Amino acid sequence: MTQKQTVRMLCEGALMVAFALTLGLLKPFELPQGGSISLEMLPLFLFIARWGMGSSLICCFAFGILQVFVQGAVSYGWVSIILDYVVAFGVMGLGGAARGNIYVSSVLASLARFVVHFISGVTVYRILVPTQLFNTTFTNPYLYSFVYNISYVGIDLILCLVVISALFATPLRKYLKGADLVHHQ
Repeated sequence: MTQKQTVRMLCEGALMVAFALTLGLLKPFELPQGGSISLEMLPLFLFIARWGMGSSLICCFAFGILQVFVQGAVSYGWVSIILDYVVAFGVMGLGGAARGNIYVSSVLASLARFVVHFISGVTVYRILVPTQLFNTTFTNPYLYSFVYNISYVGIDLILCLVVISALFATPLRKYLKGADLVHHQ
């Protein structure tokens, strides 16, 4: 990567994090123990698909930290803040393994995020079981964590994929392939 491309990547990362934080403030639905329906992952998905895993891990990690301060954190202590914000969003950068393929990288990023939220649910949030969610009483912390977390991570992914499909015209394809980064002399 040239110095010019590195600067471009850093600037795009900062813009995508800012855009994601802004979109995260627009929540039509929010669950009681955190998690909401929003398009905040959309800019992160674009960055992940364009720049790959290394840069994306840093970008998503930064988003996770900033989200605690900008959007506020719903937590049961410092462990849940670290897991549900810093780690859960940081590992989304693993979707960069499918660099160039926005659909696969988005699914991988969401899956990585879901796994961390699930682990947090069965370790930290198990104190809430038994509990009622969606008119169902859950007594199993694994089932509760799965249903709770898939209910917003899955919907977020589907919403973002719908928007990506609507935007997937030639300019977005060129952006994801890095056509604008080709060195012209």
